[in-house]
Amino acid sequence: MTEQETPPMATPRAAAGALFFDEHDRLLLVQPHYKDHRDIPGGYIEPGETPFQACVREVHEELGIQPPIGDLLVVDWAPHPTEGDKVLFLFDGGTLTPTARQNIKLGTDELAGYDFHPIEEIHSLLIDRLADRVGAALTARRLGRPLYLEHGRTLPN
Repeated sequence: MTEQETPPMATPRAAAGALFFDEHDRLLLVQPHYKDHRDIPGGYIEPGETPFQACVREVHEELGIQPPIGDLLVVDWAPHPTEGDKVLFLFDGGTLTPTARQNIKLGTDELAGYDFHPIEEIHSLLIDRLADRVGAALTARRLGRPLYLEHGRTLPN
């Protein structure tokens, strides 16, 4: 390599989403039209956006609400076998008030529905890598600090 050549760099796709809860600590999951499994509200970061801005935009597009988005819970380096390198951000959406829940209006072009589910059910409702990421985000929420993940898991100490 010559002095002027730049070494190759990762160019990951980046996405952001939020975890929302009801007053019974159940997790909000959405059902996209284009997936055969449930997901969390969120999506890809657009050029010029920060992960936080993308999260706010995606929640509004998908759920029709603009609740306050809290702190970062996890950053996950999660390359996908067919989509390449990915870095994924999950934020704490907190507990949705009854008013916020009543104001949910699904982005019908993307979502078929949503519901709140007990935390104990996430591994049966989400694909494995997302269930791992959400589980780590729940741990981060309890700890009160963000966690760095690779493939949905914290690094061994």
